Amino acid sequence: MTHGSELNFAITGHTAWAPGIETPEAWAAWARAPYVIEGDGEAGVRQMPAMLRRRAGTLGKMALEVAYQSIEASAGIPVIFCSRHGEVGRSLGLLRDLVQNQPLSPMSFGLAVHNAIAGLFSIARADQANHPALAASASTIEHAVIEACGLLADGAEQVLLVAYDQPLPEVFAQFEDSHEQPYAWAWMLESAGADMMRLSWRATGEAVMADRKAVPAGLDILRFYLSGEQSLERVADHRCWRWERHA
Repeated sequence: MTHGSELNFAITGHTAWAPGIETPEAWAAWARAPYVIEGDGEAGVRQMPAMLRRRAGTLGKMALEVAYQSIEASAGIPVIFCSRHGEVGRSLGLLRDLVQNQPLSPMSFGLAVHNAIAGLFSIARADQANHPALAASASTIEHAVIEACGLLADGAEQVLLVAYDQPLPEVFAQFEDSHEQPYAWAWMLESAGADMMRLSWRATGEAVMADRKAVPAGLDILRFYLSGEQSLERVADHRCWRWERHA
């Protein structure tokens, strides 16, 4: 599976959800002619018990929706939750409470940590499989794939990768290096299958200037996958990442 700075894996299932783009047909149309995803709709997450579902915010519900759609009733499959920014809005609220000398809500704190969504998913399904949560700047997706391939190499038959993000609060606008948009998608990964992919990388000294109009990495990679293109190259975090389809 591994060879130096190269990984091979198969995507045997996928799903995605965003406000106004909820079906495979809608996502295929978006991939052919991408546009900025906007809106404040929430995913239903009807498979999750209502008491737990109410704890999740908009971001969490998007992630949970695609996770449930992908894994159905199966248990014991490792799930990697990856998000560059996570529940930054909740964290900002906690910081504002601190500045105003207000008591912090234990529930708000618990739901602001990066693995909170993974925890809700595990608790709701009484599933004790591995559920790591990952953030790795602009190359979060690539590092999540590396983690998934590591689990496959350790003997997992399948690994579900769930990627999700949403626009940042306005206070962080000056620090954005891409046009963040609301989305969630999931891939079921295996060691071999019909839809084989390769991820390779090399170090580069090339710097990437911030472009607030750029498509965020998670959507750029999803567009590549859905469009059927043969390859995609991205420069992020001093590495050149290359995605390829191969037989």
